[in-house]
Amino acid sequence: MYIRRISRKNKNGTVTSYVQLAHNERNPVTGNPQAKVYYTFGREDEVDMDNLRRLAESISRFVGDAPKVTQESVQTSLLDSKQFGTGYVLQSLWQELGIDKALSKRLAEPKYEAPIERMLFAMVANRALNPSSKRAVEDWVKTEVALPGVELFEVHQGYRAMDFLIESDEEIQREVYETVADLLNLEVDLLFFDTTSSYFEMDDEPEEGSIKQRGYSKDHRPDLPQVVIGFAVTRDGIPVRCWVWPGNTSDMSVIPQVKQDLIGWRLGRVITVVARGFNSETNLRELQKTGGHYIAGEKMSSGKQSVEDALARPGRFKTVRDNLEVKEVVVGDGEARTRYVLVRNPDEARRDERRREAHLKRLECELSRLKELDGDSHTKAHCALQSHQTYKRFLKSDKHGNLRIDKEAVKAAERLDGKYLIRTSDDTLSAEDVALGYKQLWQVEAAFRSLKQTIELRPMYHRKDDRIRAHVLLCWLSLLLVRVAENRTGRTWREIRQTMNAMHLITSKSGNNTVRQRTEVTPEQAEILKALGYKEPALIQKISTGKP
Repeated sequence: MYIRRISRKNKNGTVTSYVQLAHNERNPVTGNPQAKVYYTFGREDEVDMDNLRRLAESISRFVGDAPKVTQESVQTSLLDSKQFGTGYVLQSLWQELGIDKALSKRLAEPKYEAPIERMLFAMVANRALNPSSKRAVEDWVKTEVALPGVELFEVHQGYRAMDFLIESDEEIQREVYETVADLLNLEVDLLFFDTTSSYFEMDDEPEEGSIKQRGYSKDHRPDLPQVVIGFAVTRDGIPVRCWVWPGNTSDMSVIPQVKQDLIGWRLGRVITVVARGFNSETNLRELQKTGGHYIAGEKMSSGKQSVEDALARPGRFKTVRDNLEVKEVVVGDGEARTRYVLVRNPDEARRDERRREAHLKRLECELSRLKELDGDSHTKAHCALQSHQTYKRFLKSDKHGNLRIDKEAVKAAERLDGKYLIRTSDDTLSAEDVALGYKQLWQVEAAFRSLKQTIELRPMYHRKDDRIRAHVLLCWLSLLLVRVAENRTGRTWREIRQTMNAMHLITSKSGNNTVRQRTEVTPEQAEILKALGYKEPALIQKISTGKP
């Protein structure tokens, strides 16, 4: 790296010289050396040479060389050192996926004077790097992390940015999807959909009309108000759309809105994969509109005649993968026909058998103990067994009201060992493709785990409904960046974050000169950047005269 002078001839025949910080690199095509400019100090006749000398001495001291001590020498101070590498990765993804453009497109109106796009990026990055409240982001940006283009985060600007985000919710989600779909060549022939819930720790009763309501809690907290969150996820685990509903919304009721909201999206021929909770005739008909199809889990204990017929149909299972056997069953004729695929996992079947045998052994002990009790003790133990979540399915009462093991119930459970039933409307898919497609539903479950554990959706500190929805959108954008990074590198986000966080941006000051320089790139950091397709960040990020 060296200081060079470069001259340019003006139109009037005069020559102007400029001073630059440059480094020679070999051209990968021609093999010839060429200069890469890191920083331009300006016109030679305007450069403060004294400041340049002091900067040279400052750099010498920083790298360990003993500079010549002169009267002009000044002390170098290290002002701060902040995590830089992971923020650089997130910023690169943010730009590549076109999120900045999708936001800026709607920020042209005069009413948006604050740096809304940068505030949104700071909050999205915070969810991926150090999830915290919006007020805590202010100190985080100030003292811990160097985010490109974010010198300062003010919480009131953050709230204004969230308000903007929810105002443009539909348009931004669609634009981000279209950019990401084109850029990543997303396969959206299979679109997975599922819901989860997220609760609020609060003592007050939820307000009437608020989206914070009590309902069926997938977090096992029915005592707290919650919201229901839906995700549409591709087969690669990329979340392409999210929804937020009141906490008392049932899974059965959301499919029409999901289908309606995706009309007009460039999805092509889509087969929607849904879990058993969405398997109502109304929902399945909705998914078939406009040429769509579905793969849906079916409750084997639903009591539906078609399900009973499918389970009772004789036939051999076909092995399609290790621990995956399938049997296709068609029930009914003509338009009333229903295509099922019965799937069996031999290893899971053996586990189910061992678990049931252990349950029955403990149940026999409990029944023996019950015989020794009388009075209130007997009544309480009798009721406890009869209502036990696991044991009650294997129990029946005889004519005297005594509890006995129901051998028919045991036999019925045996025939379901290691099995699950899938229903599909697409006759062109093989039974193997149907089974493997449904098995990939774990992608949306993995997305929810990341949403709650990595992105830390909870706790939510917001009171207003729109702010709650905006918070979920920030988490969705963060999860999108995380998933793309994981898919490209083949590493978990935890590994990427830990490795790249070790790259710091150091700010040093010598006299009136301030230099921001990153630490050296380690081999592992270089490997991650290469897998992501990004160049190493510039060694010198900023050189300025005056206060930093």
